[in-house]
Amino acid sequence: MNFTGSREEVARLGMAWLTLLAAAMGQAQAQSQPQTLEDVVVSASRAAQRSFDTPAAIQTVDRSTIEAAGPQVNLSESLNRVPGLTILNRQNYAQDLQLSIRGFGARSAFGIRGVRLLVDGIPATTPDGQGQGSSISLTSAERIEVLRGPLALLYGNSSGGVIQAFTREAPAVPQLSAQVYSGSFGMERSDVQYAARINDYGLVADFSSFDTRGYRSNSQAERKQFNSTLSFDTQYQTHVKVVLNDFDMPLAQDPLGLTTAQLAANAARAGTSAIAAQVRKITHQLQLGTSATQTLDANNSITARVYYGNRTNLQFQANNLWVGLNRDYYGSGLQFNQKTLLADKPVQWVAGYEYDYSKERRQGGAAPGGQQNPGALNRDEDNLATNSDFFAQATTRASELIDIVTGLRASTVRFNSADYFLSNGNGSGAVSYRATSPVLGLTVHASDELNVYANFGHGFETPSLAEVAYSSAGAPSFNSALNASKSRHYEIGGKWAPNANTRLDLSLYQIESTNEIVVAVSSGGSTAYKNAPQTSRSGWELSGSTWFTPRLRATLAASGIDARYTQAFTSGTSSVRIDNKIPGIPQSFLFAELLWTEQKIDPGKKTAALGGQWGVEFTRAGRLYANDTNTAAAEGYSSLNLKASYISALGIGSLTTYARIDNLTDRRYVGSVIVNQAASQFYEPAPGRNGMLGLKLVFAL
Repeated sequence: MNFTGSREEVARLGMAWLTLLAAAMGQAQAQSQPQTLEDVVVSASRAAQRSFDTPAAIQTVDRSTIEAAGPQVNLSESLNRVPGLTILNRQNYAQDLQLSIRGFGARSAFGIRGVRLLVDGIPATTPDGQGQGSSISLTSAERIEVLRGPLALLYGNSSGGVIQAFTREAPAVPQLSAQVYSGSFGMERSDVQYAARINDYGLVADFSSFDTRGYRSNSQAERKQFNSTLSFDTQYQTHVKVVLNDFDMPLAQDPLGLTTAQLAANAARAGTSAIAAQVRKITHQLQLGTSATQTLDANNSITARVYYGNRTNLQFQANNLWVGLNRDYYGSGLQFNQKTLLADKPVQWVAGYEYDYSKERRQGGAAPGGQQNPGALNRDEDNLATNSDFFAQATTRASELIDIVTGLRASTVRFNSADYFLSNGNGSGAVSYRATSPVLGLTVHASDELNVYANFGHGFETPSLAEVAYSSAGAPSFNSALNASKSRHYEIGGKWAPNANTRLDLSLYQIESTNEIVVAVSSGGSTAYKNAPQTSRSGWELSGSTWFTPRLRATLAASGIDARYTQAFTSGTSSVRIDNKIPGIPQSFLFAELLWTEQKIDPGKKTAALGGQWGVEFTRAGRLYANDTNTAAAEGYSSLNLKASYISALGIGSLTTYARIDNLTDRRYVGSVIVNQAASQFYEPAPGRNGMLGLKLVFAL
């Protein structure tokens, strides 16, 4: 397959798939599958409401989809079906996934930037906007919500979008489950979970492990994770939830990127110096949080949350240096929800305050041959980040047909670095960022089957502590000259559900940003950043799902984006011309799935029905530029995946077997890029044909 990945090609394919969906609408039978209109989300308004009625682009990925998408290691397995969300599996567990929403976060050399992560309402993103996808335990997640567009800006700094995971609720009948997976490249995955209600207490405890030798040389990884929730209700109408998450990654080798010549010679090789310098990362994170919702009456409630965490990270870089940090972080939040009347019009509003704190000791030094030399430091400092935010959001039913949503968030973010190494103090510094983010939207309920909405909002994004840590690649120095980016977001969209089994969502957006934070240069494992004066993003997102018959379902997610620099500037020693594309953002993406099931699914039951499922997935991605000058790029690709599962009764429980083949046609392509890599080691290749087998046992106790 030869595919350049133009937006026009993806749009044509998307419209062809949409025509196929529309043709099936009249064939969908109301009794065949669950009611799509009854999907409930909370991320858009911080209160439960039907996703069909939310004035925003929001999608939910449910438990069955998460399980069927793979071994539940990476968010990229199941979230690739969300339009506007780009999530690239780098085959590099030392650097996490490359995740962006409408282009926000694409600059990240490691971890997640520009997108807020929450787990059961508790932040998994620190005040400076850093997050780790591994914070989400997929084996115990009941659903994941992805919010895009202006309403996400009400979550504060670096809210180009919001990803929120919810742990499953404890069942009335105690359950014990075990999962094992085995796959290509030495992949081994296991999980044990206990879930039960004991009197008034609900407990979910999940322990999982993951090992792989990796597709490429020097890409071995080992991970273990424990995730647990305890929930209960008091006699005073208070619902309490306690969440404990322990993530341990004792080894994650980094294969680095490849040059064009290295990629052509052997895509599975490691990059320059990766093996000689033993490039790798060691990480441990422990987080404990609790939230309590006090129901005052049928229309009023108060929710409070507190959390604490610690993260240690030790990284060995290709330039024979090591960087380590020990971070303590905590935070609290309080919000008040109310349903009331204003001038005889129903109003649902929420107001609150959030404070988050993060302090880390960051050190670095020599590591010849990948062996740490603690006595040869080149940096030693304390880094501090805090945010203090007030927010309010309200939705008003202005008439029978029109809802109005308004919101405002006032944010203050502070950074401080105290250097203990450089006598001249160049490593020290402090900077504050302040912003007010308003949002205004309108929803028109054109009919019971059609909602149309329009939103506008202001957002801002500060650099992270890691991004102000270097004034140039390899030169530790607090970069106080790095400004926060500010943006204006415009969005229009529609949601159409002609029957209980068919749903189509379409959104169009335009985003204008100033002082966009971009990669200045990336070298030897360290990255320096600067501001680009002006950028623009315009795009479209389309998602659809329908049941052709009670057994056959089609799903579509397609998007296109034109992300470009709208003012020339200098990056390093290179001139970036006006209208150059912003690197790290695929220009288009399409996911399509056909799923056939012999299971009879009851919308009122949470348990899986017996029987088999067989599916085919097709993905198609557009060109991915690797640098600001647009002289290097990864061409688009197409990929075909097959999957199957079968649930059979086994005494007092059930046995599920899983099988997947990814990249069936063995297509060779680049999965992600390292933006502006100084030695032109841009490319991180995706694996060829690979497979997985899995078993899951569930017993009622």
